[in-house]
Amino acid sequence: MTRKVEYPGIPPVAGSAPRELAARLPLAPGVYRFRDAAGRVLYLGRATSLRRRVASYWGDLGDRRHLARMVARVARVEAVVCDSAHEAAWLERNLLQARLPPWNKADAGGQEAEVWIRLSASARAPGVHVVHQPAPGDRCFGPYLGGRQVRQAVTGLCRVLPLAYAAEDVTGTHRDMARTLGVSAADRATLAEAAAAVLDRDPAAVKSLRDSLAARRDAAASALAFEFAARLQAEIEALDWVTAEQKVTRVSSSDFDAYGWADGTLIHFTFRAGRLSEWTQRSCREASAHPHVAATPPEWMPFAQRTAELAARLAPPATLTV
Repeated sequence: MTRKVEYPGIPPVAGSAPRELAARLPLAPGVYRFRDAAGRVLYLGRATSLRRRVASYWGDLGDRRHLARMVARVARVEAVVCDSAHEAAWLERNLLQARLPPWNKADAGGQEAEVWIRLSASARAPGVHVVHQPAPGDRCFGPYLGGRQVRQAVTGLCRVLPLAYAAEDVTGTHRDMARTLGVSAADRATLAEAAAAVLDRDPAAVKSLRDSLAARRDAAASALAFEFAARLQAEIEALDWVTAEQKVTRVSSSDFDAYGWADGTLIHFTFRAGRLSEWTQRSCREASAHPHVAATPPEWMPFAQRTAELAARLAPPATLTV
């Protein structure tokens, strides 16, 4: 049906204990959930490394000692591999807003704010700004999670592409800064399009901006300006967050379903208004799964298929829903 996706370094399941299964998760970002023996979802979380995070529940819980009673009830581990930590953050948020497992905190929205980046190329007030909601007519990119990180990314973007100083009729300090930076109104369109290319995740544009920030960081470190170098490193990491692949939350009114099948397990992702809002899996014969998988949008087939492959490795198929 679909090319089988292998996970290097993950041996086939030899046991079914959750602690053993945790060791078979990939070292990749994603979302995980725990079920009890009756199939009920106990907890859902996200990780930058699924294997390390999930395995940590069977080690020293540290300040998570309150979860010990929950861990003792875990009978099954499930996971979805994401293409970035940002994507994992969005998927966790979407799933928790749809349904909150008993061991998750009451705040289903998470601690990160949902924000947008507004780009203006107007003659009077060009620039790049973080906003909480896009207004009609604005050129906006997003949504993103993490207001602080997104603001740091915008600071780095504006450091290299000083669009705000390319306004018409600048005066005072702005005029002095424009002169120092070598920017004029004639550069406005070029700077705006360069910023848009970065926010559109154009690989060459992102690399160029990242390389420029890295060169400034290294120069600052060489000059023993370590605090400034650390600030630039934070901007690089924030830029990585903003420009990483993130497809589980988009500006769209489309509703659709995506399926993946492997070794008797059918994965079902539900998308509503552009957001992946539900994830279920159940046992299913290949013949029955085929029509669902065939109807999956092509761009979502690899994502759904690799989840099905991982689900089949982690546990025997069962009829389970969130």
